[in-house]
Amino acid sequence: MNDDPQDLKQRVNRRQLLKLLGTVGVTPIAARLLPDLLPHLSDASPAQDKTESRRIRQWVLVFDLRKCEGCVTIGEAPQCIEACNAEHFVPKGQEWIKVFEMESPGGHSFFLPRPCMQCENPPCLNVCPVGATYMNEEGVVLVNHERCIGCRMCMAACPYAARVFNWEQPENPPGATFATYSPEYPVPHRQGTVEKCMLCAHRTMDGKLPACVEGCPMYAIYLGDLTEDIATNGKDVVKLSLFLASNSAYRLKEELGTRPRVFYIPGHGQESGHDIDEHRPVIPARSWQEQGVSLDDPQGGH
Repeated sequence: MNDDPQDLKQRVNRRQLLKLLGTVGVTPIAARLLPDLLPHLSDASPAQDKTESRRIRQWVLVFDLRKCEGCVTIGEAPQCIEACNAEHFVPKGQEWIKVFEMESPGGHSFFLPRPCMQCENPPCLNVCPVGATYMNEEGVVLVNHERCIGCRMCMAACPYAARVFNWEQPENPPGATFATYSPEYPVPHRQGTVEKCMLCAHRTMDGKLPACVEGCPMYAIYLGDLTEDIATNGKDVVKLSLFLASNSAYRLKEELGTRPRVFYIPGHGQESGHDIDEHRPVIPARSWQEQGVSLDDPQGGH
């Protein structure tokens, strides 16, 4: 009897899967899922599967200020800044994310982290004369330092002061000379170019959370995806639209029409033990040199 080619391929795929599961061991959960998984095996090639399953994300950041207390209650510098410094070997004194102690209209203290706003209508992109600043398909605003001419027009156009300029040759870690540069991971750093937060594009590309999200001990920072309408702080997963709407989220300088992709949930760190009448200055963050990270360190670079 001749086998139908489609049935034969499906049986082969089933045998391959069962062989693999038999090799690595089948957990009780996997065993329960097998009946549901097997009917969905197809004869599509791995390349086809990868293309079809790939989703174009639309990234956002959410800072829950009810949790953010500038790390003052634990006597540390903001860990989001230090994680960013270590991950990207950010030039000393030129942090890509800053945390400010602010005063509310009522005179109360709260903390405000400020990375690049990843605007949907970015003024920096609109004024760049050489196209060094651009937006990728996931809505992340990047800088191509191989094209940047250091005119600093983007810095003048940014209403959030989120960009810095390398006036001198920045110190790079040993081995950075041989690093493969890309706008998604701009190492080595270069003199005469503009830098900024790039939402850890190299990490999200690999399915990891940005360094600031991963480094926050209070779980105050969420990475969200507008496409899937979800967000996570590495501990909890929330429905993004509901999370923003139910907590009166806002964006900075919305009246300018930049349409930032960074949202804030109002608060003063009360969920992390910060008293509303307490004023404590933010401790200066350590540079990557002071933290002692290197290109081979899992906490620094990739």
